Amino acid sequence: MIYDVAIIGAGPAGATLAKRLATLRPEAKILLVDAEAIGKPKVCGGLLSEDAQELLAKMGMTLPTEILAPTQIFAVETIDLASSLSVLYTRNYLNMDRRAFDRYLVSLIPEGVKILAGKCTSLEKSSDGFAVRVYNGKESETYTARQIVGADGASSTVRRRLFKQPIYRYVSIQQWFKNPDESLPPYSCIFDKKTSDSCSWTIRKGEYYIFGGAFAARGCRAAFEEQKARLEAYLGKKLGEPTLTEACRVCSPRRARDIVLATPGVYLVGEAAGLISASSFEGISSAILSAKLLADAMANAALDPEKTAKLYRRAAKPLKRKMLMKIPKMRVLTSPALRYVIMKSGVTSIEKFDR
Repeated sequence: MIYDVAIIGAGPAGATLAKRLATLRPEAKILLVDAEAIGKPKVCGGLLSEDAQELLAKMGMTLPTEILAPTQIFAVETIDLASSLSVLYTRNYLNMDRRAFDRYLVSLIPEGVKILAGKCTSLEKSSDGFAVRVYNGKESETYTARQIVGADGASSTVRRRLFKQPIYRYVSIQQWFKNPDESLPPYSCIFDKKTSDSCSWTIRKGEYYIFGGAFAARGCRAAFEEQKARLEAYLGKKLGEPTLTEACRVCSPRRARDIVLATPGVYLVGEAAGLISASSFEGISSAILSAKLLADAMANAALDPEKTAKLYRRAAKPLKRKMLMKIPKMRVLTSPALRYVIMKSGVTSIEKFDR
């Protein structure tokens, strides 16, 4: 069989695209390659932003309560380890189980879509479109598709093989601790110029406590461990022995050309396209929106590659501008001097009550 579209990646972007395109064009032959089904879930704090919540609402979607984490949070405590400053800001995220969220989105895909558990290992142009080689954990098989969508995140095979436009990437490392100490910040954003020029985080998930962050690739594990020790010293508490350590690449767009959307027949959505916040690494909202925009473009263009690419690039312009505006914000937040001024000013912060 020759598929009309092969979607590589079944996270929020890939699952949303498969569901919407199959609904708008039920005659389309769609292949969805789901690497998470045979591998490890994406490293993610599992917070659903207001933008993502609004998109789900507009699409008429709701979330089962079992997807939500036992602990819901209402503020982020921003911590600067170098200056020992700490400021509290209100936030309206949903704290959730990221893997359960992804699996839920996949469960909504119509039965006509072929969902293949496996990892795309190579892509080659062929006379019929593209040859997609997929490893299912035991063996490799090749499938043919007329058009390809890269929804495969920071280490996108589609972007690497078919666009060859690199983007700056950190290594995201995250550890889980079984730590019931409720005096620890439920959610914090951490800056530490000694160990990273980016940010880190802690998040409470019921009786589990997560510490994670983004680090330059070279020496990332040593930098992670040093920052964890510095955070424990600041908190005056030990996090304990981790029950799980996980890591992955994460994109950080730095310029306009880092965001790559389409060429006729090949499209990128979500983090694979560079559509992720440079200031916070929030990417679920952009993943869902870019997938919706591409599905609409494909449907309106009757799957014509030239028209689809044109419509998608046009529709995604506001989203691209929004992501580019996150770059100067990232530069301000990661500047120790500017961050110090903002935190000391107390603008938009809230005051803690004494316990």
